[in-house]
Amino acid sequence: MDVRQRLEELRQQVRYHNYRYYVLDDPVISDDAYDALYRELQELEAAHPELITPDSPTQRVGGELREEFRAVEHPRPMLSLSNAFKPDELRAWRERFLRLLPEGYPEPAYVVEPKIDGLTVVLHYHDGLFTLGATRGDGYRGEDITPNLRTVKALPLRIPVALLAGEGSEPIAAPARLVVRGEAYMPIDAFEAFNREQEAAGKKTYANPRNTAAGSLRVLDPSITASRPLSLFCYQVVEMQGGPQLTSQWQALDYLRRLGFPVNELNRRFTDFEALVDYCVAWEPVRETLNFETDGLVIKIDDLATQERLGAVGNAPRWAVAYKYPAPEAVTRLKRIVVNVGRTGSLTPAAELEPVRIGGVTVTNATLHNADYIAAHDIREGDMVIVKRAGEVIPQVLGPVLELRPPGTRPWRMPDRCPVCGEPVEHPEGEVAYYCVNAACPAHLVRSIEHFVSRGAMDIEGFGIRQAELFVKLGLVRDVADIYYLTADQLLPLEGFAEKKVANLLAAIEASKSRPPARLLAALGIKGVGVTVAQLLMDHYGSLEALAAASPEEMEQIPGIGPKLAQSVADWFDREPNREIVRKLKAASVRTEAEEAEQAGPQPLTGLTFVITGTLPTMSREQARAFIQAHGGRVTSSVSSKTDYLLAGERAGSKLAKAEKLGVQVIDEAALRQMVGPP
Repeated sequence: MDVRQRLEELRQQVRYHNYRYYVLDDPVISDDAYDALYRELQELEAAHPELITPDSPTQRVGGELREEFRAVEHPRPMLSLSNAFKPDELRAWRERFLRLLPEGYPEPAYVVEPKIDGLTVVLHYHDGLFTLGATRGDGYRGEDITPNLRTVKALPLRIPVALLAGEGSEPIAAPARLVVRGEAYMPIDAFEAFNREQEAAGKKTYANPRNTAAGSLRVLDPSITASRPLSLFCYQVVEMQGGPQLTSQWQALDYLRRLGFPVNELNRRFTDFEALVDYCVAWEPVRETLNFETDGLVIKIDDLATQERLGAVGNAPRWAVAYKYPAPEAVTRLKRIVVNVGRTGSLTPAAELEPVRIGGVTVTNATLHNADYIAAHDIREGDMVIVKRAGEVIPQVLGPVLELRPPGTRPWRMPDRCPVCGEPVEHPEGEVAYYCVNAACPAHLVRSIEHFVSRGAMDIEGFGIRQAELFVKLGLVRDVADIYYLTADQLLPLEGFAEKKVANLLAAIEASKSRPPARLLAALGIKGVGVTVAQLLMDHYGSLEALAAASPEEMEQIPGIGPKLAQSVADWFDREPNREIVRKLKAASVRTEAEEAEQAGPQPLTGLTFVITGTLPTMSREQARAFIQAHGGRVTSSVSSKTDYLLAGERAGSKLAKAEKLGVQVIDEAALRQMVGPP
């Protein structure tokens, strides 16, 4: 037999048996028979390495090492869900979206899916071949973790899965392009076995399946991911070209199943809403019997056209809701109350607990919210307290069991000095929070730097909290401005800082100098000043220096700036160490002034609303957004009848189709520049 033909037969058979074993949990051959097929495939590929293909089952062991994850733009926003905790809240959700549909619109059907507690992944296929996998990230951009995802055996490297299409169905072809959303997770029994192996080997054990799965997919070495027992459920067709016309979520789930994707068998469809509500209520004890962690159910309107009509509000779709169950509770001893310092200097109390198992997770720490919460509930060190996993993720102390309170306990009070730097603590009148206002406080500084370099602020790739902690500890960074004075001579001697990594980091720092001053202002971590407020202030004052000279009364005249916010900004600039930070930033050539076009009055794009999609010739989406805003325009994330223009580049997706359907004018980058006129 021709070697190529035999290789393809072996790959098809191994893919199929992987699907039976890892997805259906229903193998049809013995382990020995499977091993024989796999060994033959390995031996043939070893003898003919030029015939190895990227979708071969042998290529799952982990690819190249990655120094960092590159950002990947999603073809459409990966939205989160609003929550319902009671049947009446489910009914209220239904009433809300029904009011938005035309009178006489038929009652929709619904699909109910278990809400998997794992890591959201976005999977891209071209002509049936898996080419890209990313995390959800901020919903708009995620991290490219393709080599890691290749190691997950439940994920098909090629679709449709070999031999599957012929089993009781018409043959099915792969679409030219397919983007699928799913959830990577670690089965509970596999997690427990993995922990036992780790413990036996004297290695670190892990707290829960969800965090272990997420961490396993975000390591830089794919061979580590390959050693972890990860699995996958897929539940959404995000984008498709060249496939069948899907009209419902139920149809989409069936299509994914037929292609060979792992689809949860517990999904259900309802045409009677009250039957759906009853099912949700009755399902709570079922989740305790499952082999994956879940905190509830996801209810979706089945009809995709109705989903599109309803759209989203904020970052949550109107057409879906998560029905979540009460978090498990337990009683344990509160050993002591510790105080953490955040990026704005806020002091947050937290409980250090005697370890207790809650919902399969060992809890040793929990939030106490603030000093007022502790006082109102009379929570004391030494108390036996009720602990709840809020939203199945963040443990919180609900209160003490007074009958079990030991003698000699005392009411707890916030310290009057910062627990890290020892400087006096301030408690502004009318506020709940206490603050360390020492900008040089190490804990405050690390969190400030973490915020400063983050994606929503100065967006310095390769710079995170670990780098912040190291540079502060070594004294290389004493305030955020010092980031721009780091040199290769300082970084190269540090462990883990190879020449390429240092060059990339310094290049990213240099690139961030050109961020708009509104981004810089938001990055400084002034209390109450996010991106929107920063843009309002920069639109009015044009520079950090002009803003620093403004009085609170002047700032209050700007629509959207209230007295507390104005005072917060003025107080920040009144402190000499903060003014010195601004001077150092300016001296390092970081932009502190808006360009003339940004400072001007009415602009050519004033009153116009834009949406951006696809890849533009010379600008990133972020640069295009800044360009439009600098000339008076407004940029939104989704196309609607109120959109004036869709700015479209190459590989424009569903937004282009929607714009054409709504009659929204579509322009390219050249047309946008023409609208603005010569520079």
